[in-house]
Amino acid sequence: MGATRYPLHGSETSSRASGSSSRKSGVDKPIAFALVALLFLYSTVTLATYYRVSASDHDALTTSATVSGTATTSFPSTLHAASVTQKILVPKKQEGPIERLQRTFPIHVGKDVEEIPHSGLETVDVNPNQKGRDSPSNLPKTMMVPKFFEDSHGAAYGGSIRDYLGNGDELMSFEKTMKIGSSLDGLETIYCSIASYRDPECTLTVEDLFARAAHPDRIRVAILDQRVEGDSVCAQPAKPCNEDPSQALCKYRHLIDVFEMDARLAVGPVFARHLAHRHYRGEYFAMQIDSHVRFIEGWDDDIVQQWKSAKNEMAVLSTYVSDINGSIDPITHESTHENRPIMCASDYEGHGANKHLRHGQQPEGPAGIKGQPTLHPFWAAGFSFARGHFVIQIPYDQYLPMVFQGEEISIGLRGFTFGYDYYAPERGVMFHMYAVKDNEEKRKKVPLFWENLASYRGAGVRAMKRLNVIIGMASYPETEYNTKDMKKYGLGKVRTTAKFFKTFGIHTATQTVEDHLCRFVGKPMMKVFLPALRENGMGLDYKKIDYVFKDAWPSKKKEKKKV
Repeated sequence: MGATRYPLHGSETSSRASGSSSRKSGVDKPIAFALVALLFLYSTVTLATYYRVSASDHDALTTSATVSGTATTSFPSTLHAASVTQKILVPKKQEGPIERLQRTFPIHVGKDVEEIPHSGLETVDVNPNQKGRDSPSNLPKTMMVPKFFEDSHGAAYGGSIRDYLGNGDELMSFEKTMKIGSSLDGLETIYCSIASYRDPECTLTVEDLFARAAHPDRIRVAILDQRVEGDSVCAQPAKPCNEDPSQALCKYRHLIDVFEMDARLAVGPVFARHLAHRHYRGEYFAMQIDSHVRFIEGWDDDIVQQWKSAKNEMAVLSTYVSDINGSIDPITHESTHENRPIMCASDYEGHGANKHLRHGQQPEGPAGIKGQPTLHPFWAAGFSFARGHFVIQIPYDQYLPMVFQGEEISIGLRGFTFGYDYYAPERGVMFHMYAVKDNEEKRKKVPLFWENLASYRGAGVRAMKRLNVIIGMASYPETEYNTKDMKKYGLGKVRTTAKFFKTFGIHTATQTVEDHLCRFVGKPMMKVFLPALRENGMGLDYKKIDYVFKDAWPSKKKEKKKV
């Protein structure tokens, strides 16, 4: 078990024509022959280089993230990619490397892999009494994983895509954002990352994603499948593809990448989603979902339209997804759910070094604002939909093992400091299988990554210290946490975390929050904040926002509201 599986892919073909006109009879023939030879040599080298680089984007890859003693599961693939890829990859004259990337879909990881340390084993407290195959001493300390798009294709952007975009030191220009993102037949492509931990619903989630999409050919899915021998394999069709090629998981096999990892190496959602995001390869939109959701009919057109209605290049649609019970019509697959959640409730929880800001249960109600998404302060991990440059600039931190609740405030604050704005969608396009009502019994049987807690003692405490230091919510000696790549996984300079805390009533010194923020988020926040949207659509200009939230109802209990 545990092989990283990528679909077989047709080789890219290209041709270049070159020619030369005859010299006049007065020109010395040896010189003419030399010029022709040089031209031929240049053309040959250029063509060979082009073929080698472009073809590497589509090579099949087999690597592993396993523990010795486990079995490797093979997986059938069907060839669908060659005709589509060849159609869109015919090079145009005077086309630069960026333009070529924007016309190429899908791009797979291929041979662009690297070895990284396993973050949970770098800072673990070894328990001398722990024996057997689950002991940290018996787990691999390094892993072969896909390179980031930044590292695999940065040369097209002059060496570094993040530097090209400003690397958070300044707000990106609108013109440069337009250099990120591929298209297929005039449609923006969508990258979807899914991190699954021993989840039997993962296959049905991926199948439904393609089956309900209006344009499934423009969607590429990457799955981080953490499982043990005997668990179901994510994205495996019910029947072999040669028996029933009409199955969604067969028809769109060329658009699905699966990275299988032994579940004993799992250290929580942050590292899992870090690995999943490494598969991003220049798609126009980047979406993140959980492995147990179902979609409405035409969900892709719907969410793209909602994103565009914000008229904000820096918009990130993100929220806690509503429960699936009674939310999707079983015949039409349309939504029957009139409410939608909004992100506005937060508080501190935990003690000592583990104390952190978290988002609790969020209020849900009919959208008070029609025709566009609603601004809110926070970001949710269970559903995120943004431009592709969001995952380029805000990659999941590689060094946060055994972190769960701190994940969302970390990504949310980092994105805020790069200039991103968070919105609640006007309507849901997918629904979540919570362990309630009809799904309570089966969802409570699904294992959680916490079953590995004994193998990674101490890693979570050090990771939480790192997280809080990076986002400016605490200070610790550098000897107490992992200090690697603090800039890469750090804050931007477009906005400050201090501005965020002040605006939304978060007091880091006392580790308290102003209550009743949900009374402001919704129509009042839109009225105050939306005028600060830059004319070119490059996010809200917080220099024009002087608002400071203060609880006007301190004697009242926290309450939910419809927004």
